[in-house]
Amino acid sequence: MTPLVAIGNITHSFGAGPVLSGVSLSLARGSYTVLLGPSGSGKTTLLSILGGFLAPDEGSVLIDGVDCTRLAPARRPTATVFQDYALFPHLTAGANVGFGLRMKGVARAERDGRARAMLEVVGLAAAFDKKPHQLSGGQRQRVALARALLVEPAVLLLDEPLGALDLKLRRQMQDELKAIQRRVGTAFVHVTHDQEEAMALADHLVVMNHGRIEDQGPPERVYARPASIFAATFMGESTIVPGRMANGVIDTALGRFSAPAGASHVAIRPEHVALGGALAADVVDVVYQGSFKRVTARVNGVMLLARLPAETAIAAGDQAMLAIDARHGIALKE
Repeated sequence: MTPLVAIGNITHSFGAGPVLSGVSLSLARGSYTVLLGPSGSGKTTLLSILGGFLAPDEGSVLIDGVDCTRLAPARRPTATVFQDYALFPHLTAGANVGFGLRMKGVARAERDGRARAMLEVVGLAAAFDKKPHQLSGGQRQRVALARALLVEPAVLLLDEPLGALDLKLRRQMQDELKAIQRRVGTAFVHVTHDQEEAMALADHLVVMNHGRIEDQGPPERVYARPASIFAATFMGESTIVPGRMANGVIDTALGRFSAPAGASHVAIRPEHVALGGALAADVVDVVYQGSFKRVTARVNGVMLLARLPAETAIAAGDQAMLAIDARHGIALKE
């Protein structure tokens, strides 16, 4: 199937330093893609190039088969929701939502009708006549989302749209964003540095680092079988331990694990460590996290992370016997 978006070999620099280095990416129709990475990874620059706010030094951006590489934002089939929402404070929610149609010369009665319908889609039917200052942060975010969706873009771009919200509201908005995306069927591209947010929203996760794509795919695969050491450490917590390959297994200070040729390290997720094994451990730190205890223990010179049941009686300074589920050891190449 032909992708909706085809980004080909994009390179971009600010001054002497490259921000993106040969990035290629395909996005399917109706997909929810999340660009995940630390500050400076290039994710926001890539979003800006996709939206037309930056022109790449090299490479191409095709949307629905049309070369949009040098098109201005207003001339390409995209819309953007920014972190600060960029609502007009003197306009009502309805007028904000209908602003794009107003710029296209759509008559007031029609744009008001369509704005009301879109506000209903995002759960704000009663907010049509309210000004932005009368709305909560989550409501303002949904008004910005409705405004972007009303112009019927092929691709909706979201630049850390939940970054200004508190934790409880951010989690609520994650659920609402995913539900809205499924309802309207528009392809979403969402930038974040929050791993939990990325896993909650994405059906296509793209992990970026230093201007390159480290890994991409369904979030379950990226988490369970990351393609690089960086992806294993940025996408959730892991203990990374070096090892030596021989006869299809890799020997490490924490045990032996099956591995393909060329593997040099093993990543161990903390949920795959349990009490009651043969590994003698000195407990260094215990942090209560509500549903579990995050335990740091020294095992054969390695600082091992474990997630143990919240009711586990364990404290810093204890000695414990730990077990690692070798089936879940993640073999990685350098």
